Amino acid sequence: MSVSSHRFAIGQKIEFVPGRYDGAAPSGAYTVVRQLPNDGQDREYRVKNSRDGHERVVRESQLRRGPGTPLG
Repeated sequence: MSVSSHRFAIGQKIEFVPGRYDGAAPSGAYTVVRQLPNDGQDREYRVKNSRDGHERVVRESQLRRGPGTPLG
């Protein structure tokens, strides 16, 4: 059984940085709700917007550590 290589943990506060093709998805503070199974290099997460509560699926490459999140 392999160990998950997700970089962010469930419940962790992160910053979502949408790419050029992500439409009107608002950037800013989100919380990781779920780590999604994925065989690709760019892991996926279900995240919840801290302001409006909207949930979306995002790739790890679109996320940054949230302010005040300890390194490690």
